[in-house]
Amino acid sequence: MREEVKTDAQLDITDVVCPITFVKVKMALEDLEDGQTLAVHLNDGEPIQNVPRSLKDEDHKVLSVKKREDGTYDLVVKKNGRSA
Repeated sequence: MREEVKTDAQLDITDVVCPITFVKVKMALEDLEDGQTLAVHLNDGEPIQNVPRSLKDEDHKVLSVKKREDGTYDLVVKKNGRSA
């Protein structure tokens, strides 16, 4: 499998259901430095509808969303640091 975009970490959440999908992505982002990127492999339906929106709500930048032939998606998000 070839990655088009260089990412700092990968996460496959195709075996997880909402709302745990976003929780897993959020936990993975906590392990990254500000400005690093995370590639997320997720399912169609609620995950692809909710995860990108939730990431944007938390001021992270969704760099790309690509649909695979099997109907799943690859999302790349850049961690945006903000003080709590």
